[in-house]
Amino acid sequence: METVVVGMSGGVDSSVTALLLKNQGYNVIGLFMKNWEEKDALGRCTSTQDYQDVCRVCDKIGIPYYSVNFSKEYYERVFEYFLKSYKEGRTPNPDVLCNREIKFGPFLQKALMLGADKIATGHYARVTEKDGFYYLQKCKDTAKDQTYFLNQLSQEQLKYTLFPLADLYKSEVRKIASDNGLVTASKKDSTGICFIGERNFREFLSHYLPAQKGEIKTLNGKTIGTHDGLMYYTIGQHKGLGIGGQKDEEQGAWFVVKKDLTTNTLYVAQGSQDALYSNGLTTAGFNWIPKKPSTETFECYAKFRYRQPDQKVTCTIKDKNVHLSFATPQRAITQGQFAVLYDKSDNCLGGGEIDEILK
Repeated sequence: METVVVGMSGGVDSSVTALLLKNQGYNVIGLFMKNWEEKDALGRCTSTQDYQDVCRVCDKIGIPYYSVNFSKEYYERVFEYFLKSYKEGRTPNPDVLCNREIKFGPFLQKALMLGADKIATGHYARVTEKDGFYYLQKCKDTAKDQTYFLNQLSQEQLKYTLFPLADLYKSEVRKIASDNGLVTASKKDSTGICFIGERNFREFLSHYLPAQKGEIKTLNGKTIGTHDGLMYYTIGQHKGLGIGGQKDEEQGAWFVVKKDLTTNTLYVAQGSQDALYSNGLTTAGFNWIPKKPSTETFECYAKFRYRQPDQKVTCTIKDKNVHLSFATPQRAITQGQFAVLYDKSDNCLGGGEIDEILK
């Protein structure tokens, strides 16, 4: 009997993942990861409720469970990079790093120490094997597909991974949980920063990075306001700029088009959004799944943010990076996010961090 260690978060997806594997005859062990050391306004540890839900679910299913603390690894491998990216004017995607550096890093190693043959998570994705290579593929529920966040996984990580929810819709997952009396059946999906949760973003970030006020300017150089710190804004943002009531307001809402770190200036525009569109990008490094293509230039599909419809692109491999030319100009491409590639068969080819945007 194969042993599978399931990453239990206290949510409905991981709960049903464990239940399905148990019903399929696996020897299932639940493992809860604590990755952030902080208490809420009432002095409660923010992960306590989640762990209590894990305990209830595992007891109901009838599987053993453990808790492990990866707070140090999370801070060093994910959060420090998160802060560094914001300091450099980028908008990072911590969920991608959480998967590569924690959920399929130290978690996998801990699972193997517990005697696991495989690990499993509640991600909506699929792993298949062909000719000695492991492929990451989109799941049945395209509205929940999470391959975008898994684009940095390696062959070694995928080799040990099961995604039992690949053929289920979210509604079916909740029904399975309800029919089996799992306390997480109607629990709200987690949102916010990976492992940290929902926060007042500005207040949270201000505890770690000193904010420096600066000027808000139009593209022609006119100063129209003051920003609270470049790290609080992202390309395409139109809310919370604090510059309403300006002349020419009939042209529409203002939106962020550029951040200049050298002068600490936030550039905005209104009316036509042409300034937000770009024709291509270059990544800083690229992780290929399952292997680097033999052809230097080829056509494929890409996502530049989660849940974005696939966009047709031409990919040119340049050493360890890739250059993408868009078939159709793309809006608000953001440095620090990931460009993730797919073929026409819904295989995720891999991904790389967006480094340079080509207008």
